[in-house]
Amino acid sequence: MEAHTREEIKKLIIAELPELMKIDPDIRNFILDVTRKSYSSKRETESRFDRIMDELKRDREARDKKWEAQEKKWAAQDKKWEAQNKKWLGQDKKCEAQDKKWETERREQNEKWVSWEKRWEVERKEQNDKWDAQDKKWETERREQNNKWEENQRVINEMLVSIQKLDQKHEATIGALGARWGLHSESAFRKGLRAILEGSFGVKVERYEDYDHEGTVFGRPEQIELDVIIHNGTLILCEIKSSMSKSDMYSFWRKKKFYENKHDRKTNRVMVISPMIDDYARSAAKDLGIEVYGYADSVKL
Repeated sequence: MEAHTREEIKKLIIAELPELMKIDPDIRNFILDVTRKSYSSKRETESRFDRIMDELKRDREARDKKWEAQEKKWAAQDKKWEAQNKKWLGQDKKCEAQDKKWETERREQNEKWVSWEKRWEVERKEQNDKWDAQDKKWETERREQNNKWEENQRVINEMLVSIQKLDQKHEATIGALGARWGLHSESAFRKGLRAILEGSFGVKVERYEDYDHEGTVFGRPEQIELDVIIHNGTLILCEIKSSMSKSDMYSFWRKKKFYENKHDRKTNRVMVISPMIDDYARSAAKDLGIEVYGYADSVKL
């Protein structure tokens, strides 16, 4: 009894989960939390990128301030030397030696400045190259993370579609049992499977009704009903029932003959869609050339 109860719970979860995920945020968040363990969230990834870019920006600003301070220092030194030069020009020849000394020191200092400028330029270029390489690296990682995010979304969507298809099959089986036990009408079951067939393949399933006055199908005058599908110019006669027996197969075959004789048209394909078909009925279908499918979405058009 316990195993039977668990199976019912499982079927109930499969039947109700897709709709509950649409309307219940708690269940939807639970499913996303379970699947999110295998990858980082979009918010975490973006926060990580933003934090690193802020650090790079602060490093760049600190370096720029350091260079600006050095340039101001050089400018102040230039002004100091210019003032000193003016003082030397007013002095006599005794200061010429001192002038030469200062000139030499100035040239040496200028050479140092040139050397420092080249060094700073090289370092600036190297730092810019590092920033560019880091930017490219983070951009590549961001694209890879986005691709992973999109792949995860695709997998989740495929899982939802698979669950929905499985739900349709369970619903068809339960509907067939209900129609067989009298809980649901046979016409309601047929209508549901026709809707799935039309939704899955984009075809129109027409209900054909006629009256057999001669009694060629059932041995007495009787109403004849069939489902007719025309797909890419192919005429398909279809029988949709909750269950099919061997005698049902032969009755369907006679209805197919009745349709062909009545309309003087050859049928291209003949198929039965039913979740409950016994072995005797399958054997008869094979002998008669009738295609057999358990579910509407399994049909091959």
